[in-house]
Amino acid sequence: MRTSVDLPVSLSRDATESLTAQLADWLRRAMLDGALAPGERLPSTRALAAQLEVSRTVVTEAYQQLYAEGWLDGRHGSGTFVADMEAPRRPRETPHVPAAQPAPPRSWIDLRAGEPWVLDYDRAAWKRAWRKAGDLPPRAAPDPYGLPRLRELLADHLRRARGMAVGPENILVTRGTGNGLDLCALALLGGGARAGVEDPGYHVARTVFAARGAEVVPCPVDEDGVIVDGLPADLRVLYTTPAHQYPVGGRLPIPRRERLLAWARSTGATIIEDDYDAEFRYDVAPLPALYGLDPSRVVLLGTLSKSLAPDVGVGWLVGDPELVAGIARLRRAVADRTSGPVQQAVATLLERGDLDRHLRRMRLEYARRRAAVVELLGPVCRLHGDTAGLHVLAELPATVVPAVVERARECGVLLDSTERHHHGRERLHGLVIGYGSASLADVRRGCRTLADLIKNA
Repeated sequence: MRTSVDLPVSLSRDATESLTAQLADWLRRAMLDGALAPGERLPSTRALAAQLEVSRTVVTEAYQQLYAEGWLDGRHGSGTFVADMEAPRRPRETPHVPAAQPAPPRSWIDLRAGEPWVLDYDRAAWKRAWRKAGDLPPRAAPDPYGLPRLRELLADHLRRARGMAVGPENILVTRGTGNGLDLCALALLGGGARAGVEDPGYHVARTVFAARGAEVVPCPVDEDGVIVDGLPADLRVLYTTPAHQYPVGGRLPIPRRERLLAWARSTGATIIEDDYDAEFRYDVAPLPALYGLDPSRVVLLGTLSKSLAPDVGVGWLVGDPELVAGIARLRRAVADRTSGPVQQAVATLLERGDLDRHLRRMRLEYARRRAAVVELLGPVCRLHGDTAGLHVLAELPATVVPAVVERARECGVLLDSTERHHHGRERLHGLVIGYGSASLADVRRGCRTLADLIKNA
């Protein structure tokens, strides 16, 4: 194992800057000057705090700040390392590149939205969870609600993470958001029923509702979320993403949330709230879930697809116990189910705190990538939705979007435009930049390429 580098740091308690700021500044200068090389291991927070005779909090907060800025790289179980910053770090030493150069096909950088980072996980916890899954005997008739123990653990998780006062009777374990949407459509929609979907919005919701025979109605959004004024009165269901609108990124303000719930009460509509990436907040605290404001009118869908991995195939549906019971009956009738062993593995991850530890680690990791996106793209375009989740919207003139997407592809960067997220007339234009599935180094490389293309568009 590589030993950590000795840091000849000198801090002054008489300086106007805090000790944390002094330490972070010293480390930045050392990395800029090459005194700390990419890949070098830093001392542990405990060791460095003892060396400097400061509290461990000083070192921890300095490291966290540098993590968020992309200077440091944490490797689970191995320590803290200087990140691989592939370009020279002093801005004045970085040559100006008038136009991005094409990259070879093998170096694709995928900045499309929708996928999380799945390469950094606690392998010991993962193996332990699956060994525990083997203790669950095969069942001839799976519980359509899901494993009772997992529902108890999910209720506790939602109380802690989202401030929702729910019990197991409010929860049905699904295979993910798509499955939850289909079960809601099965229970709440019929042939010809009108279902509202945010526009631009999540295309899977449109597809699922249409497949169940509903008439899909596009409901416009602005930078804050769905526009309540003007919502049709005859919608049976409205699908919305109020915590982090997909793909624009807005947070539905409290006054508009209250108007939306008043609309649902007056029309008898059911709101389907997709809480798909609520675990990842950066600059702001999460707003309360719509479900918590009126459980009688809202069904909340959650998933592990973003917080752990899409391959796990576990999510949850939260609703009024009577509605949940009705959905469970329909689910049994159509032989729909969630794998018991998979549920047992997830229950173990929750019960031992492994999922919470993974979420804390990934919040720091995604915060660093988000900071890189804002740093590199913020000066050249207007960004929306950068306070949460795994994507931002880079607003651009409609006339330049196709050329930027095509030119970026030639340079080895895959991008997603707003076009495919619209159902009606395209009103918002730009790029949906995902930073979940690319490494920090690739996010930086891709955003540098994109920034240059935007400046020259």
